[in-house]
Parts: sequence; structure tokens; C-alpha cells
Amino acid sequence: MTTTSSPATRQAVRPPARPSRISATSPRRRSAAVAAYLVLALVALAFLLPFGWLFLASVSDKATLGTAIPDHPTLRNFSEVLTGDNLHALINSLVLSLGSALLTLVLAAPAAYPLSRYSRRFGRPILLGLLFATGLPITAILVPVYGLFVQLDLLDSIPATTLFLTATGLPMAIWLMKNFMDEVPISLEEAAWVDGASAFRALLRIVLPLMLPGVTVVFTFTFALTWGNFFVPFILLVDPAKQPASVAIYQYFGLHGTASYGLLAAFSILYSMPVVVLYTLVQRVLGNAFALSGAVKG
Repeated sequence: MTTTSSPATRQAVRPPARPSRISATSPRRRSAAVAAYLVLALVALAFLLPFGWLFLASVSDKATLGTAIPDHPTLRNFSEVLTGDNLHALINSLVLSLGSALLTLVLAAPAAYPLSRYSRRFGRPILLGLLFATGLPITAILVPVYGLFVQLDLLDSIPATTLFLTATGLPMAIWLMKNFMDEVPISLEEAAWVDGASAFRALLRIVLPLMLPGVTVVFTFTFALTWGNFFVPFILLVDPAKQPASVAIYQYFGLHGTASYGLLAAFSILYSMPVVVLYTLVQRVLGNAFALSGAVKG
């Protein structure tokens, strides 16, 4: 026997209507959007003005602090910068930064794996110790490190300086790696173990490819941190031929407040290009990696 409900009954059991949302074209929404864009425009202008001065000074023959648009732009500053010791300084920066970033990845991945996959009583103290080490100022330990380098005859050595820069970046790299590794399901590793793969092979073939965004972030962070480091190479590398670009740029600041603004601007642009290119490539890699990650989870 079938029963039919009256229109009054259907009206009674109908779920309550949702409150109407604020229209995207409402005056309140438009005012908030205009205010947000004005703030963003001011922030962008604050960042773009120094870059504008940098570009104008780099193509000017007589660049000053009040540089205007030059009547006859020239690339002479760039040609003078890309000669001799300055080119060697950029190469030294690439060696230090790439070496430190790659070595950090090689050491941070296996160090973060047990912290992410195994529950041990000393896991939390280790993580807290790593977090404390990330906030330790490098200047607080550089004096004993300098004495150690002198005793071991490692002063003025690019490989030894690379190892020290790697050690200073490892705490943050391990912390980041551990957090990214936690997002990879352990069930995927268990399936690999059933097929006969070892833990190390599962880390290389399963975990690291799935946490490609995390690996890229750690690499970029370490590279940028080493690329902009001035104090460590300035203390541990005495020979001017072995100093990186972060130290070589100091030569354009003259004594008594004078400076070669044109050469300084040109060298600054060239010095910032590797990091800009790396961030551009990383943005594309991260976008594709996150899309792939969403497809795997789905």
C-alpha cells in the first residue's frame, strides 16, 4: 500500500533555507577589494622603486644616488663587471651554494626518515634540539669554528667551507624534510616492502619522488641561504680568488662614503639573477608536483 504526502507535509519537512551570501558586487565587497589592491600596490611600489634605481644606475655612465633616466644608456658597467675576479667570484658562489644545497639534501633525507616513520622516546627531544639549533646565531659559534679551522689547516678551503655551510643549514632542512615526509602515506612503503624492497630503496623510489615539492623547497631554501651568506665566507676564505660574490660585492663600496654606483648596480643585478632564475624554475616544478600529488591522492 503506498502512501502519499500532502503538500503541507512536504512543506513541513523541507530543510531550512540557507542564509544568502553577500553578493560579489555588493558595495562592501567592492570597497574591501579596492582597499586590498591599494595596499598591495603600495607594497609593490616600495619594492619596485629600488629595483628601478638599480636598473637605471646599471646602464648609466655617471650613476649617483639620485640617478635619473640616462641620455645615452650603456652596458659598459656589465662588461667591466663580467671580467677577471668578478666572474670567478660568481663561479665560487655557485660552487658553494650548489655543493651545500646538494649535500644538505643527501644528509637531510635519511636523517628525517626515522624521525618521521618511527616512534621513539628520544624523537621529540631530537626535534626540539633541531628547532633550537635553527635559531642559534651563526656569529655565536664562528669564533670557535675559526679556531678549529686554523688548527686543522682548513682555513681558505672551499670544500671545508661548504661542509660548514651544510652543517649550519642541516637543522632546518631536517625539520622541513620531516614535516613533508609525514604527508606521504606509509601504506605505499608497506606495499613496496611486500614486493621485496628495502627501507632505503623505498625511501629513494617511493617517498622522495612523492615529496618532490618538499625536496625542492629544501634545495631552494639552502641554495638561497648560502648564496646570500656574507659573514662565513668573509671569515673562512682569506684568498680573494676564492671568495664568493657576496664578499666580492663589498669592493664597490669605497672609503669615506664613496661608491661606484654604476658598477655596484650592475654587479647586484648579475648577483641576483641565479636566485631569480631558480625561483622561477621552482615555481613551475612545484605547480606540476602539487598537481601530480593531488592526482595520486585522488
